[in-house]
Amino acid sequence: MGTKVLTMLEPLWQGFPPVDPPAVSGSAACTLAPRYESVSSARKFTRDTLQGWELDDLFDSVALVVSELVTNALRHAILAAPEQTDAVAPARLHLMRWSQRLICAVRDPSDGSPVAGEADSAAESGRGLYLVESFSDSWGWHPLAGVTHGKIVWALFRLP
Repeated sequence: MGTKVLTMLEPLWQGFPPVDPPAVSGSAACTLAPRYESVSSARKFTRDTLQGWELDDLFDSVALVVSELVTNALRHAILAAPEQTDAVAPARLHLMRWSQRLICAVRDPSDGSPVAGEADSAAESGRGLYLVESFSDSWGWHPLAGVTHGKIVWALFRLP
């Protein structure tokens, strides 16, 4: 895993038990095109990556969380200003595996914080972060530091 990625994702291990970032046993990342079809691409990328790591049993929960994180990034950071879509940095999906945890992280160019709304069963949207919280072991977000604008929203899964 490159030093730049490790530096950018440094906030992911704050608040967790001590982790040696180079001890990541697997990592994969993909750039997400600025269109909603990227949600499907992110799920396929997640399926392929988890199969390669022999974590197929986690796919349903992880894919749901990845779908929600990617949808939020597209809806609130990428496609919120369609006239600027070409100028906006794309979202990226990162999957990182250690021996006892898996982290799904989505980077987007928005400086705005994600807001978990009430889970209203009558609403057509607004339940994404509630689902992320329900299906992952924990989640959070961190603003990017330095010249890169945006944030990383992550979800952690403990591995059996």
